[in-house]
Amino acid sequence: MTAQKLDGRATAAAIKEDLATRVAALREQGVTPGLGTVLVGEDPGSQSYVAGKHRDCAEVGIESIQRELPESTTQEELLAVLDELNQDPACTGYIVQLPLPKHIDTDVILEAIDPDKDADGLHPMNLGRLVASTSGDLDSPLPCTPKGCVELLRHYGIELAGKNVLVIGRGVTIGRPAGLVLTRKDVNATVTLAHTGTVDVQEHIGRADVIIAAAGVAHMVKAEDVKDGVIILDVGVSRREDPETGKAKIVGDVDPAVADKASWMAPNPGGVGPMTRVMLVANVVEAAERQAASAR
Repeated sequence: MTAQKLDGRATAAAIKEDLATRVAALREQGVTPGLGTVLVGEDPGSQSYVAGKHRDCAEVGIESIQRELPESTTQEELLAVLDELNQDPACTGYIVQLPLPKHIDTDVILEAIDPDKDADGLHPMNLGRLVASTSGDLDSPLPCTPKGCVELLRHYGIELAGKNVLVIGRGVTIGRPAGLVLTRKDVNATVTLAHTGTVDVQEHIGRADVIIAAAGVAHMVKAEDVKDGVIILDVGVSRREDPETGKAKIVGDVDPAVADKASWMAPNPGGVGPMTRVMLVANVVEAAERQAASAR
């Protein structure tokens, strides 16, 4: 068995075509969506990720609003920038790129974002709405990475209803909110959340129909631990030095040998990453559509 590829780049490209059409329709109504990004410091991974988000904006016709701040930025200075974006009518939605420098309280910053402009879907109010709603449409954004996982699988005709999904990792961007998204009735999966305190992780891995690996531990999911036909989404990111070039190389949480046992596999890079970015753009477009509808 060789896993079929869950191609996040190709899927994101198809979604962008639909988003571009919707953005054109909004522009005809006099509404131009705008995505803001706030980047503190010069982490290469964060810089690359933010740059990719703005390329996505250009492709679908969304305006880009960039705020790049030095590592020494104080929490008060950062809060002032967020207040500016909260008040800016040109900014439909925005994100604060994580992780932030250690001297800044991430929880305080996330709570300072206007919930209606929360493009990442990580504001406590929006997460609370997700907790309280198990079915139907939400008038608030879903967290981008879990939403991207679901949309990637659906693009390939894979439904999660009735499947046992193991999420490895409890980070705020995917691990913790993943269960909320995946157990909504329109998805209907059964979810186990594993983390560093989980005993016998290998046993959980062996029982899972679907594994979303998001721990940031290189190649922790081994071929000998998974069952035949498992569906794999490799989300965690680690950087290792390539011995041949000396440059940093991105590797995922899943050992490449797992592809010999899996039925479907989202690689890293090129799998869930592009889906996370396009879901961010989708959240901004959806926010603009809600604003346009309320103004009629």
